[in-house]
Amino acid sequence: MCGIIGIISTQEVSSRIVNSLKKLEYRGYDSAGIATLVDGNINEVKCEGRVDVLERDISKFNLKGDIGIGHVRWATHGKPSKINAHPHSSEQVSVVHNGIIENSTILKKLLEKKGYVFKSQTDTEVIAHLVTDYLKKNSLKNTIIKVLKKLHGSFALGIIFKDQNDLMVGAKRGSPLAVGYGPNENYIGSDSYALKSMTNKISYLEDGEFCIVKKDQIEFFDNVGSHINKKVLNLSKNEIDYDKGDYKYFMEKEIDEQPSTISDCINEYIDKYNNQVNILNFPWKTSSIKSVMLIGCGTAFHSCLIAKYWMEQSTNLDVSVDIASEFRYRKVRFKKDCLYIFVSQSGETADTYAALDLCKKNKVKTCAVVNVVESSIARNADLVLPIHCGQEIGVASTKAFMGQMLVLYILSLKISFDQKSITREEYKHKVENLLSLSNSAKKTLKVDQKILNIAKVFAEAKGSMFLGRGYSFPIALEGALKLKELAYVHAEGYPAGEMKHGPLALIEEGMPVVVLAPRDEHYKKTISNMQEVIARGAKVLLITNKNKDEVISENIWEKIEVDQLDEDLIPFLITIPLQKLAFYSALKKGYDIDKPRNLAKSVTVE
Repeated sequence: MCGIIGIISTQEVSSRIVNSLKKLEYRGYDSAGIATLVDGNINEVKCEGRVDVLERDISKFNLKGDIGIGHVRWATHGKPSKINAHPHSSEQVSVVHNGIIENSTILKKLLEKKGYVFKSQTDTEVIAHLVTDYLKKNSLKNTIIKVLKKLHGSFALGIIFKDQNDLMVGAKRGSPLAVGYGPNENYIGSDSYALKSMTNKISYLEDGEFCIVKKDQIEFFDNVGSHINKKVLNLSKNEIDYDKGDYKYFMEKEIDEQPSTISDCINEYIDKYNNQVNILNFPWKTSSIKSVMLIGCGTAFHSCLIAKYWMEQSTNLDVSVDIASEFRYRKVRFKKDCLYIFVSQSGETADTYAALDLCKKNKVKTCAVVNVVESSIARNADLVLPIHCGQEIGVASTKAFMGQMLVLYILSLKISFDQKSITREEYKHKVENLLSLSNSAKKTLKVDQKILNIAKVFAEAKGSMFLGRGYSFPIALEGALKLKELAYVHAEGYPAGEMKHGPLALIEEGMPVVVLAPRDEHYKKTISNMQEVIARGAKVLLITNKNKDEVISENIWEKIEVDQLDEDLIPFLITIPLQKLAFYSALKKGYDIDKPRNLAKSVTVE
């Protein structure tokens, strides 16, 4: 949530700050702003809305400085508006901030008593005035140390100073901040994606650290001001040129990329010559693992839910799932023989990172399933399993969800084989079947015309339901979430067998209901549940897999069939029509598909 960019250079920086903000817009897009130092003055331009509005407004002002900061905002304190947009400036400093200052109200009252006047409703403006106040009696370095101690909550900060035209400051607690190295210039950014077009050499600040960034030098400090050395990472340039290509929306492209990302991920983890899982860096004997806890938020939580089914089915492990935002607030009894798995697309999800941090403090086994290998969660887990799906820009996750499921499925295969809970023949069959998944996914993509006609009903409905049993239940939850995220339609996912325990009361004439009923052991029971909702007037979209047998029901409104694969792989295929359903429902309503309202791609605040 929110994006930061800062550049200090020997050249004018405003145009590159704007370009970087465009890359960061998936993190926040309700307002934007930029501030540069020009002739000893802080000049800022801010706007409500998108970066293209900011770019238009910048042309009216003198922003030709060689040091500047920029920000795209996802509102936490104060509604989206020009005055609440970042940067927030005093007479001495300008600040951009990701995160939440929990004691901002108290600090604001203290500063107002000293005569400071606040213009915005934000918590961030407190930082600008607090820095200004401390600078009156302290050096810049001591000011930063004291200010950071005063702030409670989470933050990533970029600060420039009216009287210091040769430096900027970055600081971090909770929210991520990267520092980039360039020739005769250096950078700060809230993630590596915004910096990759300028550099592939990056360091990451850890909690409590800050840095003083100059054109030709970067100094790093811990929370008491002692110098520290930072490791410089050389990043892959594979994702630098990721754009929409011939697509109108990133999400549309990312759905269609899934056969390729499935293939890429399988190539990383499957030894095709020997037909076996190849996780070479697994640091523990699987015999030392007696249980697994899977932890995530939102879509990642749904991937954890389906992994529970897979692991319970094929291993001897005791498997549980927890929502990351609840995990750290419960009295967890940590176990040394439990593997704690953290799933996050960005690897910066605040709640998931906090849960990981708690596990690290209790010295238990930790594993990260992430899309960004340079992320905070990846850097702090004992084992990192990348999903290898490439940059995902659309806020509503699609190919990353597919990658998360795939890696968790492959991990369950490894553990089941190592623990001899499945036979060698079963293991080989599952790996061989996995190799056909990409091609089946490619064929499943060819449902656009049918979904286009169906989407109109879902887009206009006041509510809908998604039903499934077994492996299909977590996919029903994900399908409902996608429709909520993109089309702003109330949608609920339920276990199909739970309909009689309350939700059936919501069914009325014409209500669209998705029934996920692949030809697995639950098929006949799910069809019975489907008949119950049809009898009450629902319009049922049945998603199943191809089979010679006819569906045992009448009055089905629409039907989509995917390829016949092993039942534990069907979830990958039935996910795709649900992604397309959400996409086309939002398209029918004319909504911004890549940037749905009130949501941000990387949730870096609790």
